[in-house]
Amino acid sequence: MLLEIITPEAILLNSEVVSVAVPGINGEFQMLNNHAPIVSLLVSGTVKFKGGAIKIEEDFQDKFTKVDGEYQFPISSGTIEMKENKVIILAD
Repeated sequence: MLLEIITPEAILLNSEVVSVAVPGINGEFQMLNNHAPIVSLLVSGTVKFKGGAIKIEEDFQDKFTKVDGEYQFPISSGTIEMKENKVIILAD
């Protein structure tokens, strides 16, 4: 599935991933390939994602950390939409 992470400053990530976990308003939840469509608000926490060939532009690599093969990106709030194997995160 395709993951896009967008902030007011730039599109930080546009890459194929295997899974995405986000801090939803009712707790953390994970999405895998072919997940049902969903729209949700996000709260302060960490977006976590995994994939085989994740490509992060050099300018934005310092915004992400990698722990045990899982990338992490801290957010203070945001919105997520998952539809047709495309995840868009609008993050602050």
